[in-house]
Amino acid sequence: MPPQSPDSPTAPPPSLTEVEPYGVERIPDADRTATPLDLFRVAFGGANTFSTCVLGAFPILFGLSFWQGLAATVLGVVAGALILCPMAVFGPVNGTNNAVSSSAHLGVHGRVVGSFLSLLTAVAFFSISVWSSGDALVGGAHRLFGLQRGTASYVVAYALFAGLVLAVCVYGFRFMLFVNKIAVTSATALFLLGAIAFAGDFDPSYAGAFTASADAAAKAPGSAFWPSFIGAALIVLSNPVSFGAFLGDWSRYIPAGTPRRRVVGAAFLSQIATLLPFVFGLATASIIATKAPAYVDPAAPDFVGGLLAISPGWFFLPVCLLALIGGLSTGTTSLYGTGLDFSSVFPRLSRVRATLLVGVVSIAFIFVGRFGLDLVRSISTFATMIITCTTPWMVVMMLGFFTRRGWYDPDALQVFNRRQRGGRYWFAHGWNWRGMTAWWVAAVLGVLFTNIPGQFVGPLGNLANGVDISLPLSLAVAAVLFLTLLRLFPEPRAAYGPEGARLVPTAEVPVPAITGPGASTTDREEAVDSSVP
Repeated sequence: MPPQSPDSPTAPPPSLTEVEPYGVERIPDADRTATPLDLFRVAFGGANTFSTCVLGAFPILFGLSFWQGLAATVLGVVAGALILCPMAVFGPVNGTNNAVSSSAHLGVHGRVVGSFLSLLTAVAFFSISVWSSGDALVGGAHRLFGLQRGTASYVVAYALFAGLVLAVCVYGFRFMLFVNKIAVTSATALFLLGAIAFAGDFDPSYAGAFTASADAAAKAPGSAFWPSFIGAALIVLSNPVSFGAFLGDWSRYIPAGTPRRRVVGAAFLSQIATLLPFVFGLATASIIATKAPAYVDPAAPDFVGGLLAISPGWFFLPVCLLALIGGLSTGTTSLYGTGLDFSSVFPRLSRVRATLLVGVVSIAFIFVGRFGLDLVRSISTFATMIITCTTPWMVVMMLGFFTRRGWYDPDALQVFNRRQRGGRYWFAHGWNWRGMTAWWVAAVLGVLFTNIPGQFVGPLGNLANGVDISLPLSLAVAAVLFLTLLRLFPEPRAAYGPEGARLVPTAEVPVPAITGPGASTTDREEAVDSSVP
């Protein structure tokens, strides 16, 4: 089936209250009415929240001064944005999400890797969002109205967030876009208001533990600086990279003819804009460390509690609003894409049913993790580990896009979702072992070399003098190994477009016909001559 023309007339956008009808099948051109600005709003809105502030506080928790923490934050955000932004192009090109697009590089069955990674990422960041926003709402209500901060209060707050998020996700992309349009403006205004609230207490000369002027009692050895600096930068970087599996969920509604530089630029700028919540978290954490240091104890950090402890009384209500808006925005961007993709892994489930199922499982994890297992303080480590595994998957995708010259067969990408077999991306029984090998080897090495001060140190984490080299190592290994395998073991010529491969050779081998439910005679005839895509 040839790709639909990007010049096809578009229909008016559906009503906000109309439940989105599409799963991961290719979005018809007539319904692709989103713009790069919409992509910016969703991606920025999902990160312009309280949970990002919590991640922004980690440089202070690791003992860095304000200026050292700012350098680590800027490094993490810019590096993460550069890694992330190319992942935005798959949506407009293929009209589907990134996990489905990964069929071209990991195989028809290998695409479940992307689905699994997106599920873990969504649960982790959804949990961070609900916990941090719920804690802020309960704490603010306690200071404003004397609400008791007991288990019942937290249960109600978490349930409120989770229920609102699930409702938005069920309605789908348009409703989520509407929520994020509001969230971008209102959350930005509240953060700027917060800058006014804390301006009098903020001191950019906060020394941390590694400067000459650091408190002698808290001063750390200079040899620990680089592990702390790199560790803080990697935790910041985990936030933009976490969107890698989800960008296609939103960009698939952008017309295929949209210039790719605009789509990539929107994704990049959406993450650069997150410096606002990151720096807010960094600055307020430095104030907390000075005025209420018990809240930034690395053994038991409580950023939300510390923020409320140093806030002026008139800022309690804005904190509650920020928690509500931010929690809703982050939760929807995390949960929507996972529900969408889960429906493709289990085709018998519609998008709505899959979203409800994933939502219920995620909510159960939130409550068990908060009240049963006390996972709140370890979730940042979990998130960082997931990103270490997700980044090499993104490298395989981006290098695959480059070698394919951005050409894909939309029909062959849908073989798994239709419970069919064969096609250009069948490779070896539905697995492209080249991409799979590059991914898992790089991911395993990344985990082994992880070194997050005070949280998790992999078996090889101390080989670089305590510096966490997991991410650059996994990036480099994935890139070198994947390109090497493509050159030593060429992929079928049929997997590439009319212009052929870029940088790597190809092999003239037959491609199995697409068979199974819904397969046509045309599909079988097209497989006869696999040398011409």
